[in-house]
Amino acid sequence: MPTQEEIFAKVQEALVDALGVEEDEVTPEAKLQADLDAESIDFLDIVFRLEKAFDIKIERGELFPEDILTDANYVKDGKVTDEGLVKLKERMPFADLAAFEANPVVQNLGKQLTVQDMVRFVEHKLAQ
Repeated sequence: MPTQEEIFAKVQEALVDALGVEEDEVTPEAKLQADLDAESIDFLDIVFRLEKAFDIKIERGELFPEDILTDANYVKDGKVTDEGLVKLKERMPFADLAAFEANPVVQNLGKQLTVQDMVRFVEHKLAQ
């Protein structure tokens, strides 16, 4: 199993290549959308690059569970319900959702994901 530093280096490289940002911009705290300007289409490229870099398979919805965010059982008036938050935490154990919980507007979830969340996601996948 690679170290967290080795995982970060490969995640950083994948994000630099996929997003066209500078290496020094890709810090653990950087938010993928807010700081690195990642768009939804970029996530496909990021997933591809992570799969290749780590020799893993990332299923659709595994990194970003859209199915929960579009399910009327878990979203009311554009906000994720308490039950939906429980499901998100189950599906995204790698993500720090504390800030999102304070204001669980569906569109805000992607804005909360950080580079460190991506590193934890890869660690989670490699440990399986």
